[in-house]
Amino acid sequence: MSPSYVRSFSEGCLRPPTVIGQFHTLFFGSVRMFFLGVLGFAVYGNEALHFSCDPDKREVNLFCYNQFRPITPQVFWALQLVIVLVPGAFFHLYAACKSIKQEDNLQKSFYTGFYIFSVFLRIILEAVAFWLQIQLFGFKVNAIYMCDMGALEKKFNVTRCMVPEHFEKTIFLIAMYTFTVITVFLCVAEIFEITCRRLGFLKTQ
Repeated sequence: MSPSYVRSFSEGCLRPPTVIGQFHTLFFGSVRMFFLGVLGFAVYGNEALHFSCDPDKREVNLFCYNQFRPITPQVFWALQLVIVLVPGAFFHLYAACKSIKQEDNLQKSFYTGFYIFSVFLRIILEAVAFWLQIQLFGFKVNAIYMCDMGALEKKFNVTRCMVPEHFEKTIFLIAMYTFTVITVFLCVAEIFEITCRRLGFLKTQ
């Protein structure tokens, strides 16, 4: 790989073309991923092991936990982070392949439109993830989960299950909602910054 291509890649791919975009990358890459990777594992890592129902039998606990968690929060949020990164990754890959310098990204209408489209797509993906999170997890984790065991043909169709560390999980849920809202706000602010630069209200980097 030639030095010129490496330099072009670092200029056009590694750095977003706006100040807010660079802050978003820092926020996204450090705070959000650290929060999910470290604290998420601490809160949700052993949830399945401590999830217990009445009667406390393995098959009942496993069946009810799968009903309680169709998808584990860690997997959902990890998928969210990866999917939301895709639009920006396509733009930066295109910029690297075309040897577009970082300072030229906002000078040409096509590149600007392409980048704004990637930001809009990021907003849409975050909004969809926000809605899915509400449908899957809600805003609060209750201490008791009522499990429908009709499929197991048990004597009692509904049983009570204890959800471990429900208060910590509620706090974590609110934090992840907050991160999504902050990310959307940064995306909107980035589009506003791009518009101001195109109109000449801000100096181009």
